[in-house]
Amino acid sequence: MSEHVVPFKIYAVIFATLLLLTLVTVDVATYNFGMMNIYVALAVATTKATLVILYFMHVRYAPALVAVFAAAGFVWLLLLLTFALSDFLTRGWIVGFMG
Repeated sequence: MSEHVVPFKIYAVIFATLLLLTLVTVDVATYNFGMMNIYVALAVATTKATLVILYFMHVRYAPALVAVFAAAGFVWLLLLLTFALSDFLTRGWIVGFMG
């Protein structure tokens, strides 16, 4: 089985992108988007997690079965977040607390 060699330039670009997204995370935290705060934060975190999974965990260059299992884990995470947020947002106390 041959290993795929990723050029250093790709790692440098991904690292710089992750640093930039970390700065975006800090910058977004200073603004008030109302009820959209959690969604903006989750979108940035999901983007960073996707980059880490694809490049630093080598899923992009792995066989298709590895990508299927990585995607299944990602779908499971989205399912858990969806149910947790749907429970949280349907609570009666959130209307008086947030609004």
